[in-house]
Amino acid sequence: MTDTTFPANAARPLTGQDYKTLSLAALGGALEFYDFIIFVFFANAIGQLFFPAEMPDWLRSLQTFGIFAAGYVVRPLGGIVMAHFGDLLGRKRMFTLSILLMAVPTLTIGLLPTYANIGLAAPLLLLLMRVLQGAAVGGEVPGAWVFVSEHVPSRYTGYACGVLTAGLTFGILLGSLVATALNTAYKPDEVLAGAWRMPFLLGGVFGLGAMYLRRWLHETPVFAEMAQRKALAGEMPLKAVLRNHRSATVISMLLTWLLSAGIVVVILMTPALLQKVYHIDARTSLIANTVATLGLALGCITYGVLADRLGAKPVLFVGSLLLAICTYVFYTTLRTQPELLLPLYGLTGFCVGVVGAVPCVLVQAFPAQVRFTGLSFSYNLSYAIFGGLTPVVVTLMMKNDPLGPAYYVMGVCVIGMLTALFVQRSPLAAAPVPA
Repeated sequence: MTDTTFPANAARPLTGQDYKTLSLAALGGALEFYDFIIFVFFANAIGQLFFPAEMPDWLRSLQTFGIFAAGYVVRPLGGIVMAHFGDLLGRKRMFTLSILLMAVPTLTIGLLPTYANIGLAAPLLLLLMRVLQGAAVGGEVPGAWVFVSEHVPSRYTGYACGVLTAGLTFGILLGSLVATALNTAYKPDEVLAGAWRMPFLLGGVFGLGAMYLRRWLHETPVFAEMAQRKALAGEMPLKAVLRNHRSATVISMLLTWLLSAGIVVVILMTPALLQKVYHIDARTSLIANTVATLGLALGCITYGVLADRLGAKPVLFVGSLLLAICTYVFYTTLRTQPELLLPLYGLTGFCVGVVGAVPCVLVQAFPAQVRFTGLSFSYNLSYAIFGGLTPVVVTLMMKNDPLGPAYYVMGVCVIGMLTALFVQRSPLAAAPVPA
């Protein structure tokens, strides 16, 4: 009987169809992730427009990042629902549905009236849109990792997940580039006057483009074979995950905490922190963030390939250590040597790329019948708890110490190193990759 845990012909090389699938999945993921994160690049403007002017600056920042975090809190619900049907009806259907659920609220945010127009209803409507975005991305990211990993030979799982994760980071890069262009073309008062809406309206168009791209993708061979053999989950997938795969769930959640800390703090929050704490202008901060995001994308692929060759355990352990060191050096050096912003931020972004090895572990931790559900539940629950609280916790830590972001990331890196010790290399991915 053919093993449907991963594509049967594990020894074959990557084909043109594999590269096409990876490219389309990564590009579609980039466009959808842009929709989800563009909010954070305009957090300062949104804070001024959607909350009372007399509110203290730190409280306005806290509430703005709180609304941003709300998108993470609801991720488990959206992820579990879409993963449930993804394990029973097919990966591709849910992979496409998530696009629509993201594009509509993104477009709506670009049309929302502000606090000056409708008062308290403005932040409440903004919160509702973030909740809908969170439900969509809850199914998108796990679904994308499962989709690409089940298309390629098992010995290329790390590479496939790394490429897909790099694609998601290009969504961040796209957001950074759009924000940089906007801050270059418009003065701060012009951004507040209405230019801030343009990136969200553009995101709606991106969403439609991503939906079109996914028409060309095919169902994964793993799911197609399970469906043909009638080997799909015989009970509610989440029930099987909670009963039979508890240790895999815990490890997946802790590694997701590492992923969320690197992305949320170092990549998403830092542009605003550079402006507020280090008094670096918006344009320079966003240019530096572009460099860091390019480093992140390259790092994701590099660490994914290394996970295929060396195994995820040593890659995650050493990568977490390097991220802790680089984060500390980055935040402590900027005060005295701001001219080193670009190289230091770029290097730190590359070190955040260790997150590219995380999905390799997650997709191999659960059997195919419940893989989408197991990965989605552990990933999204962790992101809701840790990723959702991260902006709030870091903001509160900074009230006492400007190095709060560095200390937070370093602490989570230690947890990542300890968790890596419990990662077992999948025998399905143990075959050496040809040089």
